[in-house]
Amino acid sequence: MWKTTVDGKPHRFRLSGINNQNFLMRDEETGSWWQQVSGEAILGPLKGKKLELVPQDELSFAQWRREQPRGRVLRPDPNVKEYAGKNWEAEIAQLPVATRTFDRRLQPRELVIGVKVNGAAKAYPLSALQKQSPIVDTIGTTHVIVLLGEDRKSVRAFERGKYELFAKPGTPLLVDAQTGSEWDFTGTAVSGPLKGTRLPKIAVLSDYWFDWRTYNPQTLVYTLDRR
Repeated sequence: MWKTTVDGKPHRFRLSGINNQNFLMRDEETGSWWQQVSGEAILGPLKGKKLELVPQDELSFAQWRREQPRGRVLRPDPNVKEYAGKNWEAEIAQLPVATRTFDRRLQPRELVIGVKVNGAAKAYPLSALQKQSPIVDTIGTTHVIVLLGEDRKSVRAFERGKYELFAKPGTPLLVDAQTGSEWDFTGTAVSGPLKGTRLPKIAVLSDYWFDWRTYNPQTLVYTLDRR
């Protein structure tokens, strides 16, 4: 999700085409073309400019509803009968990948959770996160934690600083080794000495491996510790 303001001026964007199976946007004000995944203008008068990222989550509706019981929901356009078929993802998975990026560390269409911190990128296969959550890790020099929601679909990442966080058995909560405080999926300490403390959130992107790798060529890949 990107802000539509460029150099202090609002711009209007429309779908323009596809590049590496990632769609391109065209702004009506200058005719520049922008890459969806990076928010960067790749052609036109604004080439090289970057849109500002808007903090957002990729959550299941159930998870969002639990956290925002009074939240508002965008109503579907009644003129559109069906946005996508129920088996859309399965059908897409059968299509060939039309990209020049070949990296066999993962299958091209494996779903990954992409995380970037201070220019350093790392991909966390969703399958690994479903087997091991939370994942306590370091990207560059930043200590991070990546965790899965109760729905086994929603994912968030936070800067954990000095805290070593572990899953509390039988609950959706985390516990830090330093103080014994309990933390929830929003990155907030809900009990203990640190109650009310919030961990800084890190943006995550749920993406196919080939797409993440294309736009983050130096990315690392998380692998499960099989010891």
